[in-house]
Amino acid sequence: MLKISVWLLFVSIFLVSPFIGVVDLDMAKILHSGSLSQTIFFDLRLPRVLFAFSAGAILALSGLLFQTLFRNPMMTPYTLGISSGAVLGAGIAIKLGLATLFFGVASVSVFGFLGAFLTVVLLMYLSQFLHSAYNTSLLLLGIALSLFYTSALMIVFYLGSSIQNDMLIRFTMGSLSIIGWGNPILLAGVALFLLGSSLIYRYELQLMSISDESARLKGVNTKKTTMLLLLLASLAIGILVSISGPIGFVGLIVPHMVYKLYPQSVEKRISKTALFGGLFLVFCDTLTRAIQTQSELPIGIMTALIGGPFFIYLIVKGSEK
Repeated sequence: MLKISVWLLFVSIFLVSPFIGVVDLDMAKILHSGSLSQTIFFDLRLPRVLFAFSAGAILALSGLLFQTLFRNPMMTPYTLGISSGAVLGAGIAIKLGLATLFFGVASVSVFGFLGAFLTVVLLMYLSQFLHSAYNTSLLLLGIALSLFYTSALMIVFYLGSSIQNDMLIRFTMGSLSIIGWGNPILLAGVALFLLGSSLIYRYELQLMSISDESARLKGVNTKKTTMLLLLLASLAIGILVSISGPIGFVGLIVPHMVYKLYPQSVEKRISKTALFGGLFLVFCDTLTRAIQTQSELPIGIMTALIGGPFFIYLIVKGSEK
């Protein structure tokens, strides 16, 4: 009964989400060419729902991959500094005043992706020198990079003007505000690619969720598989963060929620996690638009309000074992 109730809630919110916002739509004019209601519905609301759904799927799948590969219930791609690298890259673009476009893509997004991508490359390079306690050492490298990026970002804040700092603060809070179908379609493609890759490696993920030793006995190259899946998930997160800014806690919350609803093996939870993650972020985004404030509540604040207590619960629950 709980499963049905949760799914019904999220699917219902998904269906009504395009109709919720500051501007009330005239239902009779949505299909009228050139009307304001049609423009808002097809150019703003529907692309935003697709964008939110794709972003949620990417975040949830990445969280599942990281928690499985590291066998750590509190691991997400953000722990390895991918998000921090993207934010620093965007901050540098804002500080330099780069408002130009590269092949139709805003410079802030380009620099944000480069920051995430260079972080992945740096992690791949440094991982070659790790010989023992590989997963733990890689995690510590990510934490160290996050702290370094945070310090560098503080320098950008210190040197930036009030306008630049305001832009950077808004970027770091995350946003799903989107115009047109370009970015939503791009993100949907990234989400499908990540889902397909996860399904292809579902057998290896199932074995590695138990232990690396059992996976190696079955002929799985654990180090190669780990690095490949981490790379794919990190690049997907890099593309997402470069467009929307960081959106925390979704990758932490959703895999655990799905496991509570479906205590199955990892291979059977991959598709459910992607679907649930997409619906969950659409739910959070709908809440931010339903709350009438002077300006739209950033999506990162909403997910943090939900994810913060959940993160504390995981820590307390883990310490009881």
